[in-house]
Amino acid sequence: MRVLITCFAHNTHYHPLVPLAWALRAAGHEVRVASQPALTEVVNGSGLTAQPVGDLDSITELMTQIAGDPTPYQRGLDFAETRHLPFGWEHALGQQTMMTAMSFAPLNGDTTIDDLVDVARSWRPDLIVWEPFTYAGAIAAHVTGTPHARVLWGPDVVLNARAQFLDLLSRQPAERREDPMAEWLTWTLERHGVTADAEAVERIVTADWTIDPAPASLRLPAVGDVLPMRYVPYNGPSVVPDWLLTPPSRPRVCLTLGVSARETFGRDAVPFEDLLHALGDVDAEIVATLDAAQLADRDALPENIRVVDFVPLDALLPTCSAIVHHGGAGTHSTATLHGVPQIIVGALWDAPLKALLHAEAGAGIDLPPDKLDTGTLRAAIVRAVEDPALAAGAKRLRAQVLADPTPAAVVTRLEQLTAARSRPTPRRRGESQ
Repeated sequence: MRVLITCFAHNTHYHPLVPLAWALRAAGHEVRVASQPALTEVVNGSGLTAQPVGDLDSITELMTQIAGDPTPYQRGLDFAETRHLPFGWEHALGQQTMMTAMSFAPLNGDTTIDDLVDVARSWRPDLIVWEPFTYAGAIAAHVTGTPHARVLWGPDVVLNARAQFLDLLSRQPAERREDPMAEWLTWTLERHGVTADAEAVERIVTADWTIDPAPASLRLPAVGDVLPMRYVPYNGPSVVPDWLLTPPSRPRVCLTLGVSARETFGRDAVPFEDLLHALGDVDAEIVATLDAAQLADRDALPENIRVVDFVPLDALLPTCSAIVHHGGAGTHSTATLHGVPQIIVGALWDAPLKALLHAEAGAGIDLPPDKLDTGTLRAAIVRAVEDPALAAGAKRLRAQVLADPTPAAVVTRLEQLTAARSRPTPRRRGESQ
């Protein structure tokens, strides 16, 4: 098969796609990765072939807006509070409006979509794979009649919110049936001479298949056809430090803000530097992954605090008894894979939901940012290190991860599904039935 993988230019959204891409290449398939030029070096560094599309203007503008103050935007999402039941029609409509106008449309600018459609028409892939924000891949798939799959990196909050919205939409009078996502997709398809009814829009949104690397008990209710896949960590080139070869003499705790928070916002979502001093009397080694900009004076820290700029979590976490983190996709999934109890200080997107799900699974502690202080952080770390119930819960989640099919097994399933799926190219505007 020829497989076109699509992701907007953000490292941490691309990384979860790499193990599946490797599995496709190892099975003998041709793979190209389409993204804006800023991701080309990262794609090449992962051993894959890059196909530059579009430009960076819309992404730069979006990241600038979010970096200014993400709070008002994020407060409107409430994925944790609304996972079972939305607040109501106005809230659901506002949620769809924000996600479309502030994420999906800017991250999939016209030039990116147009270039990707051209690539799909020229190279003629058998399958298009896209990460959940990169609707350019889904649009190109629909325009060219190509089967397509989306690969999740967290709980499927987008389709869960969409299903809730559609249910509420169906109950509204005709004059109130506004659908921002459908309007954007319809306009975009019309630019390529393709018509789209409501059913076609939902096929674009849901894809033919959704590949989900989350353990079973952390998944939201399924929408569409879901293929479970074991999470395999990838964080780019890395080196294991010498100190990690020596087993710790006491419990080790990782404290990290994640690469995404550093690169996107340029500042900390929570003030961890001030909190480190409160952990000096905790009987544990605290490994804090903080860079020079995040920590002004390393020499003044307690002796049980080890500060490192970067260490591969896949190597570090098997030696840890707990982890404190912001709820980022790679950090959360790697900790789950290794069965480490998690203290999640979740502020953005789906992080509060991950924190809630882990607490409900008995595998972690939900510590909201507005509850974080020296006392709550210290208490959470002590509990995570000492409570055998949390360790047992984390091990249960690890067993679920290991029970899911490997990326290689998912490739075999994708081969079968793609071969069986025959869909004609969508009808262009003005064509007869």
